[in-house]
Amino acid sequence: MTIRSVILPIALALSACAAGRIETSVREAPAPANVVGEIADAYIRLTLEAGTHEAEWVDAYYGPAALQEAAKANPRPLEVLVVEARTLMGRIDGALPTISNDGDRRRVIALRGMLTAAETRLQMLQGRKFSFLEEARGQFATVPDLKPLSHYDTILGSLERLIPGEGALAVRVDAFNERYTIPKERLQAVFDAAIAECRKRTAEHIALPPGETFTMEFVTGKTWSGYNYYKGNYKSLIQINTDLPIRISRAVDLGCHEGYPGHHVLNLMVEQKLAREKGWKEYEVNPLYSPTSVLSEGSANYGIDLAFPGPERLAFERDVLYPLAGLDPKTAEAYWQMQQMTEALSGARLTIAKMYLDGEVTRARALELTQKYQLLSPKRAEQQVAFTDHYRSYVINYGWGKDLVRAYIERAGSSQNGPDRAERWRRMEKLLSEPTQPADLLP
Repeated sequence: MTIRSVILPIALALSACAAGRIETSVREAPAPANVVGEIADAYIRLTLEAGTHEAEWVDAYYGPAALQEAAKANPRPLEVLVVEARTLMGRIDGALPTISNDGDRRRVIALRGMLTAAETRLQMLQGRKFSFLEEARGQFATVPDLKPLSHYDTILGSLERLIPGEGALAVRVDAFNERYTIPKERLQAVFDAAIAECRKRTAEHIALPPGETFTMEFVTGKTWSGYNYYKGNYKSLIQINTDLPIRISRAVDLGCHEGYPGHHVLNLMVEQKLAREKGWKEYEVNPLYSPTSVLSEGSANYGIDLAFPGPERLAFERDVLYPLAGLDPKTAEAYWQMQQMTEALSGARLTIAKMYLDGEVTRARALELTQKYQLLSPKRAEQQVAFTDHYRSYVINYGWGKDLVRAYIERAGSSQNGPDRAERWRRMEKLLSEPTQPADLLP
């Protein structure tokens, strides 16, 4: 990438002239563009080598196979990679004052954020313990706004009055939700229809590259409910976990989150706009623990609401998905209303995760709190806590990431009520096509 404006200090120029060698000085000084390219190349090597120490470190890679093979053949030790990350951050700090182009500055700032995350994660692999918020800041460049559980007690009190019945509220809600389970033999048809509609609605606003596609699989034995494995060349593998019964609402949720306009669209936009058109090769590798995950999970969750504004989602599920699932369409509104009422409790998940990972509560207590505040059965609470066990502070990217993306997209617009639908989609596409950092989403 060519740097459009490089200003040499006058004193340096005059000194070189006096020595009769200004031409040589300019020729021998490394161009900032070359420096950024070298840092990007070193970052790719560091990330691929780090991936040999932690299997899931590299979430996606579609660059030259030779680089990955070289990393696997001769990876450097963790302590050497930590020093490398710090060295590269220092080089970025030295190069930033020479870069005036906004796009190039955003590129190197994004690189620095990814290196900070790498340094944090490498230290964690060496055994260093961070608090929940320190870990989140280091890996994802943001700290969530956590509310105490007492905040959610008020919401639970309201739900007790809105959802009458005998037994604990969590038991009543879970039993009600279980009525909306998709039979296993109907999962394929329901998910095919949901993802097709997610794609249709996204393609009306975002130009998808020719040839983009995905493969979907149903799997078991996972701590997550869905996962997108991006393969490059605009192709993804989407896996849906069937360990627990899948409810009808999850079809649209996962279709949008893992597919359109979620992870699949984000990844293909990054490949098209950044890796291919700009030649920023560092985007051919995607580490799981980095600030990009805030945008990835946040935009994927917000994308559900963007593609299916409330009443439209209810109509689509009732008229299309319920018949495919063999469920009574007349009951669709009752289930939809239940989802709206319980949505306000979603933030409790992060508060419980912090309390658990910081040692404020035991795992058994975390399970109890998860059942109570997320209104889950013991098995579903176990799956959620198991996710926290494995991915730790990564959980902030779903709810907090969605809050950040929503606030950014809806902050400016063409009316007193915020941006119209077309403007929201335009801002969404912009986020997915640029090196966006969590700080970029703030006012």
